[in-house]
Formats: sequence, C-alpha cells, structure tokens
Amino acid sequence: MARRQAKRRTQNKQRKFRLPAIPSLPMRSIGISLIVMTVVGLCYQFSLQMLDRPIASITIEGPFQRVTALQIEEAVSDELRSGFFTADLKMIRNRIIDLDWIDDANVTRRWPSTLAIAVTEQIPAARWGASGLLNTRGDLFVPDARHVPAELPKLSGPEGQSTVVATRYLNLRERLIPIGLDVREVTLDARGAWEIVLSNGIEIRFGRRDIVKRTELFLEVAAGIISSREAEIAFVDLRYSNGFTVGWKNGSRSPVQEKKSKEDGMVAGLGK
Repeated sequence: MARRQAKRRTQNKQRKFRLPAIPSLPMRSIGISLIVMTVVGLCYQFSLQMLDRPIASITIEGPFQRVTALQIEEAVSDELRSGFFTADLKMIRNRIIDLDWIDDANVTRRWPSTLAIAVTEQIPAARWGASGLLNTRGDLFVPDARHVPAELPKLSGPEGQSTVVATRYLNLRERLIPIGLDVREVTLDARGAWEIVLSNGIEIRFGRRDIVKRTELFLEVAAGIISSREAEIAFVDLRYSNGFTVGWKNGSRSPVQEKKSKEDGMVAGLGK
C-alpha cells in the first residue's frame, strides 16, 4: 500500500513538470493557406494592371526662383512612362530632390490620371569656400554655384566640415547680435585652428586648443571691449593660456589678463 502511494506521488510530481503539448498544424492546412495567399496576390497584381492607366498630366507647384517647372519635368520624365498606379512616387521624389536648388518635394496621385508635385527650394544662408552654398541647416547643397550673393557670410573649412563650421557660426552670431556685433567670416583650417572676422572687419583668432574656454572669454570679455572701441581695434588674439591680446590699428598691442573680471576695469586699463 505504501509503495502504491509513493508511486502515485511520483507520478503526480512528474505531471506537474510536464510542458503542455503544442498542437501541430496539419501540413495540408499550411499548403492551402499558402495557395490562397498566392492567388490573392496574383489577383491583386492582375487587377492593378487592368485598372492602371497612363499618366495623362502632372501639376507642379513651387516658388520657381532657382528651378523651373520644365527642369523638374525633365528630371522625372523617365518615371512618368509608368502607369498611374505603378509609378514609383518615392523614385520620382528622389529624382526631384537631386536637383541642386530643390530642398524637398511632395508627390501624390490625383484621380484619375494626374500626378501632383509640390517643391520647396533651398534658401542660401552662407557661402562655403570660394563658390559653394550652404542652406539654413548647414548642408552644402551647391558645391560650385555660378552666382554667389555677395551679402552672404563666408564659411570655410576642410571637406565634410560644413555643418560643424555652420553650427559654430550660428552659435556665435546668436550671442553677438544682442550686443551689436555680427559675424562675416568663419574659418576652420586644416590644422583645426579657428578664426572669425566680424562684420566690422575685426579678426578674432581662437587657435586650436581650449576652444570652448577661449570662446567664452571672447564672448564675456573681449566682445565688450570691441563694442566700445571697435573703430580702434584691428584684431583680438585669444591664443594665450591666461588672457588675450588686443591689436590696435596703429600697430600696437595690449595684453589683457584673464584674472581681471570686470570689463569696465579692463577697458580702462587698455592702452594703445
């Protein structure tokens, strides 16, 4: 009797640890499902081809200051040979935004046989090097423009660094505008040294090291000196460990120690 009870307890324990069996689908059901899916897909493709029709017309909307509607139409002419339903809208959009002055494009179908295209053009925000143009995001969208607006700020640097230089330009300008200063040029040379030219012609030399620290010193101290005596200053050299030097238009220089914290005192102590 004791053996039977022990045997039953052992069987109960074994049952507790058994995983539930996963019911298997009959191979016949799987085969039928695959056949149905294939038939549905073929019917869809057949219906699409039967209903498809040639693209009868396209509409193009945009500012058309730098790019014409004819240029856009020529760029997508090969894709328009497809039918109304089978035309690859993504490919058409890619062809359009590959044009130099196009920033973005939206392509949609209009029943029964029209494609609608709406484009936005690039807005040049700065020059890059000799003849390149950057947009408001710092992207180089025209590497060699035939006409470069003279009023645009000039940015330059190694290949692939346009966004980095543009970001620095925007950050500096945002903090200088409130105190009456602006940036005309920003240069990053091959060695990694930074230099800017203000709209009043004053050069600011940052060098390669401690760029963040030197930038803050320029914005918090040197910029105030420039604002008050810009007609007399030729350059500001921040490539020092303990301050900066002001170069005057008469050829002399005045070192400014970083330890002095009040701008008024520093300005008063500057000579020519």
